[in-house]
Amino acid sequence: MKIVVSVKLRPMPEAASALRDELHGCNEGANWVSWVAFEHFGLKVREYALRKLVYAGLRERGIKSAAAQQLIKKVTHAYTTLRANIRAGNFGKEGSKRRKKAESKPIVFRTDAAQAYDHRNMGWDIDAQAVAITTRMGRLKDIGFVCSPGALKTLAQYRKGEADLICRDGAWYLIAICDVPEPEVYEPEGFVGVDLGIANIATTSTGYQAAGRGLTRYRRRQLNLRRKLQKKGTQSARRRLKARRRKEARHVKNTNHVIAKTIVTEAERTSAGISLEDLKGILQRVRLRKPQRVTLHSWAFAQLGGFIVYKARRAGVPLVHVDPRYTSQICCECGHTDRRNRVDRGLFICRGCGVVAHADRNASRNIAARGETVWKAGRESRAPVTGPQV
Repeated sequence: MKIVVSVKLRPMPEAASALRDELHGCNEGANWVSWVAFEHFGLKVREYALRKLVYAGLRERGIKSAAAQQLIKKVTHAYTTLRANIRAGNFGKEGSKRRKKAESKPIVFRTDAAQAYDHRNMGWDIDAQAVAITTRMGRLKDIGFVCSPGALKTLAQYRKGEADLICRDGAWYLIAICDVPEPEVYEPEGFVGVDLGIANIATTSTGYQAAGRGLTRYRRRQLNLRRKLQKKGTQSARRRLKARRRKEARHVKNTNHVIAKTIVTEAERTSAGISLEDLKGILQRVRLRKPQRVTLHSWAFAQLGGFIVYKARRAGVPLVHVDPRYTSQICCECGHTDRRNRVDRGLFICRGCGVVAHADRNASRNIAARGETVWKAGRESRAPVTGPQV
């Protein structure tokens, strides 16, 4: 299982200047490589053919050999991703304005876009908490970094492959890849169903409920503050806006980490599996009034689901995805399905057996039952019967 560990670099001013020159130079080179690739191959870029065209030019720009190879790979992978998105319809139908725009010009990389490094042009000294990076200005040694004790332990044991150098708001980071072994998945004794929502971020069939009221108020407060600062338009207001960048995203991410850890820990403690809704494409399917769209599109359900999945894999907890349709309309006691069973957002009253329950709790129990069905279907033997037939 591959995870990433982020460490913050503490370079001296001269080293920071060299890193900035390296990052800007590499991305300028990537833009030139992208232009050459588009002129010669269109969107169907071939890495070997592209390397023969641009490698010498990159070396003339002062880019080291390993960085040049990484640049060529980065451009090739970017065009491969673009073609896949076009085939999947993510840029609209053929002939649409957005798709024409994507197909008509080369890919452009930001000045501060990430640059990959591997063992050929970067070295780690985990004990001393320092790295060495090869730049256009030479080899930078003993660049200190800081991270949490857990991250440092993971780096020491499982670091493998590339690391990405990024500059975010003037600070330097290395995003390292770690290949962590996965424990064997145990046979679950039942499933914990997880119903994801906005009013309640997550509700489990075992009773845990993460209310979303506080997060909604926080988002509303941040939105109003951004509007006031944008309306003011002074230099001080712009400075405050810049300082608050990504603050809301960090808060939401931390909240989702806490919720995911609580759910996985509970499932592991009770030797249960986790049953999640497959909500892929829900933002395209749901139609809401304009005042509700900001709330819906701020809903970080995919991030929370991803956190639950990777934490479950690290803990060896079984996890399945189930169809979420009608889970809020089916009675978890008798199975009666009626859209009128959902009286309002938080109340469920079955018109078949009369049971009264919290709507999200009822849905989570339906999700748990579906998870158990999916798990058993996956474990069912499909091998033909052998031996003499009676």
